[in-house]
Formats: sequence, C-alpha cells, structure tokens
Amino acid sequence: MNKNYDIIYFTLFPWENAYSSVSLSFAKEFAKHNRIFYVNHPYSFKDFVNKRKEPIVKERKKDLLLNRMRYETVPGYSDRIIAAHPPMVAPINWMKDGMMYKQLLNYNNKVILKTIRKIIKDYQLKDFIYLNCFNPYFAGTLPADYGQILNIYQCIDDMTQEVYTARHGARLEDIAIKNADLTLVTSTELWNIKSKVSKDTHILNNAVDISIYENALTKKFERPEEIKEVKTKIIGYMGNINEARINYGLLKKIAETHHDKTLLIVGPLNSNDYIEHGLDKMPNVIFTGGKNIRDLPPYVQNMDVALIPFHCNTLTKSIYPLKINEYLAVGRPVVATNFSEDIRSFSDHIYIAENETQFIKLIDQAINENTPEKQQARLKVAESNTWSARVKEFWTIVNKHLDQPQKAFNKEAV
Repeated sequence: MNKNYDIIYFTLFPWENAYSSVSLSFAKEFAKHNRIFYVNHPYSFKDFVNKRKEPIVKERKKDLLLNRMRYETVPGYSDRIIAAHPPMVAPINWMKDGMMYKQLLNYNNKVILKTIRKIIKDYQLKDFIYLNCFNPYFAGTLPADYGQILNIYQCIDDMTQEVYTARHGARLEDIAIKNADLTLVTSTELWNIKSKVSKDTHILNNAVDISIYENALTKKFERPEEIKEVKTKIIGYMGNINEARINYGLLKKIAETHHDKTLLIVGPLNSNDYIEHGLDKMPNVIFTGGKNIRDLPPYVQNMDVALIPFHCNTLTKSIYPLKINEYLAVGRPVVATNFSEDIRSFSDHIYIAENETQFIKLIDQAINENTPEKQQARLKVAESNTWSARVKEFWTIVNKHLDQPQKAFNKEAV
C-alpha cells in the first residue's frame, strides 16, 4: 500500500510548543515520507487577549485581527511540514449545553472547516488522510466531500477525568470516535474505554525521539546551572507539574526521608499544589520550570534515579507516560507507582511500588543496583519504542483498514 499520502493533522498541541508533544513527534516522523499539514488549535478571543504580549501572538496578530488563517514554517521542516494557524474562535467551554452553546459550537466548527478547506484548495489535496489529535471541540471528523480517504481520531487521555475536558470534550470526543473510520489510543485502558464506542479502535503507544537522547550514555553533558553546585545524589522527576496526576504528598515524603539527596523537578508548573504541600520551602528540592525538550538530556543524565510519582486513580490508569521511554533512553533507573497496566509492562526494567513506603525504599535500591549492563538493557527498551516504530505501526493499522471493502464516509462533521 502506498504510504505517500498527504496528512492533515489537526491537533490540540501547537507546533511551537517547546515541550514533548505526541502530535509534533508524530508529525516530524511522518514528514520523512509524507507531507504534513499541521493545523494548530485556534486561539479563542479570550486566549488572544490573555496572550497578546507573547512574541508568537504578536507575530500572528495582524492575521488574527483580520480573521484569516496563516501559513507558518516549522524550523527544520519547511519543505515537509506546512503549518497553519486558524482564525480566532469563541470561548464556549464554560457554557451549558444549550441553544446558544450549540450555535457558537457550530460557528467555531465552521472556522476550522474553512481553514482546512483552504489548505485543500491551495495545495490541491486529493486522497489525503485526516488525523484529529485529541481536539474534538472542532472538526472531529471531516465531511465526505472534503476528499479524505480516512478520518482518524487520536485519543491520548481520559477526558472524563479532568474538569475542563469533562464538561463538553468527553461527549464531543465520543461523537468524533463514532464518526471516525479509525480511532487510535495511547494506552490499554483507553482501548478498554473507547473500543466500546468504536470497534475499530487500536492501541498506538507514546514513544521517544531517540535522537535527542542518543548520546546521553556515552557523552558527558555540561551540568545544568540549577544543579551545578549540587554534591548529593539526585532524585529526579521530569514532566508537567499537575495536581491531577502528581502525588505531591509522596514527593514531600521523598524529600523528607531522603534528606541527604536532592529532589530535582523539571517541568512547567501548572498548579500551586506544590506550594500548598510546602515543597517550595524544602532546602533539598529544586524546581527548574519548563524546559525545551532538546535541553532535557543533561538533566536526566544527572539523575541517579528517575521518578514517576503518579496518583493511582482513574485518570492515571489510562496513561502511557511519554517520560518512561525518555528516562530509559538515558539508561536511568526508574521508580514508579503502580498506576496503570502499561507501566506494569516495563516491570522487568523499572521498579514499581505498591505503596508510598515501598516507593521511598525502592529509591535507594534502584541507585545501589544500577549497573552499566542494566543501563544498556534500558536503552534497548527505549530503542524499541521510538516514534519511527510507532509510525510503522500506524501504517500497518491504516493499510489493513484500506485493504478492507471501502466503507461509506460519514457525512457529519463534528
């Protein structure tokens, strides 16, 4: 089956995001063989006002005020990834599901559909694949007359478990999945949930860009400024600081018990819960804030043990964390809570704790048992979980579907 299809990738995650992103990682890998039309999540009028001083918003200001989409260039991929930023939409997630909400939802949907229609016309696209990544609020699928050979929806989290997404997103996502030809999910638990909505649901796990981390086991990076003076062992966590996932109480106990070590937390601070738990006042805790994904290897390299201190709840049960393969790509020993079936699939190479007491004890065990042989074994696991491997899985799924008798396209756009 010919893989040289163009792909319109409409995603919740903007291309300019400096952090790890499922959709941008896929797009860069797809771009080796396919043209990718990467359509950003639109700003609402409220977003535009709140972010008006940011450089990227200033750059887009004229087009946004003139209510027109703009093409953009993704650095390093100008010939293979054509980015597009849509016009502004109305902020409606706060509204109840009534007549006014439905009218504005329809307006917002038309904004995105018009953007996609323009891309199709400008580039004369035919027989392309439409892929919506976790953004059912607009154009969950495309109408049949747009010319796509497949509508694919990509689910990466359980929308019912976050207050914002549960309000409208979970319902809209199920509509998108029912209308899609294929649904891709990132975890086993999401498959358990979404396969009840659509039988054509497939697991496509998260992965790692091995090129970012490939020298971390053999090359000694310059020690990052935040830990340049640290002389102790370092216990590290890398990722979003989010109270729905992170067990701050556990982090505090770790810092208290391992007072002879430094707890390094690398990632954007998306809530103040760490302050409420007093982590910001602890002398052996360092917060670096968010970092560009390409700046992460030196931080991970200096972690004597890496953590995934997630709550064990309904939300985390559906998570296949991006960070697991990033940690393993640097050969780091990992201690994680037993939060999902997918994290248990790494049990031969990481330490999984059944409770907080065991988690705290496993940190020393992980450090003491670390060897070059175990580091190499972890690297091999990461090398089997690259975005390149995932794209091959993607085409296996797509080709199998296209080889089936053609189904009628759904004419409803959501």
